[in-house]
Amino acid sequence: MNPLKPIVEIDNGSGFCFGVTTAIKKAEEELAAGETLYCLGDIVHNGMECERLRQLGLITINHEQMEQLHGVKVLLRAHGEPPETYELARRNNIEIIDATCPVVLQLQKRIKRQYESSPREGMEGASIVIFGKKGHAEVLGLVGQTQGEAIVIESLDDAKKLDFSHDIYLYSQTTKSLDEFHRIIAYIQQHIAPTATFRSFDTICRSVANRMPNISAFAAKHDLILFVCGRKSSNGKVLYNECKRVNPNTHLIEGPGEIDASWLRGIQTVGICGATSTPKWLMEQCRDAIMNISL
Repeated sequence: MNPLKPIVEIDNGSGFCFGVTTAIKKAEEELAAGETLYCLGDIVHNGMECERLRQLGLITINHEQMEQLHGVKVLLRAHGEPPETYELARRNNIEIIDATCPVVLQLQKRIKRQYESSPREGMEGASIVIFGKKGHAEVLGLVGQTQGEAIVIESLDDAKKLDFSHDIYLYSQTTKSLDEFHRIIAYIQQHIAPTATFRSFDTICRSVANRMPNISAFAAKHDLILFVCGRKSSNGKVLYNECKRVNPNTHLIEGPGEIDASWLRGIQTVGICGATSTPKWLMEQCRDAIMNISL
């Protein structure tokens, strides 16, 4: 082995979360049986994994395209969908292969119950607030449980604009930052009117949240960190930023083709890690690419 080559370690804690693993397994099983299978939206926020499944026969569609389909099978990915999607499937005789993550499904049910039990009398009613990324597939599914009435906030600055004179019920997208969520809770607690009720529900997925301390420790161990992630991934951004905070010599790449040989000069150890949407095989390809680079 060339002594100039750095030692490369892949983070054991990185890679697909349970929800994504289950969705991909369901897709592979249907395709292996020779079924024509459509997927509503990218099955995972990773272009290379989506391409692998496309080559196996998975057809990715959007909501408008689904409206034109009848009598087919459509897979719903781990992010979940609003009630209207299930209604569309019923109307068009579409068989749903439901791969909604159980954590997301439970959150949808909690928000739906809260919405149905809350008074809704215009400004006199309660506000259901979701800490999440506007337009994200999971968040659209959550807002759909409230007939579009939930308020989505993306940051503490957004939280500061809430109406604190009315009841607030706060939930979170499952892959958001736990620290930011706690900052938002503290701010609302300080500003909620004495006559109003505030309740928060910690709905952040622990399999994602627990990756934060683990990935921090991993990033601190190495001279260089390559964070492998699709640029659409929400939790990827959170985890990448944490790596960058701990180790400024961190680069976000989507695949081995983005590795710059100049990053490796003088480097003794490289850590490769990724998001809950990053396949292990892709991190392994990045490791192999490093070992083949001439320094």
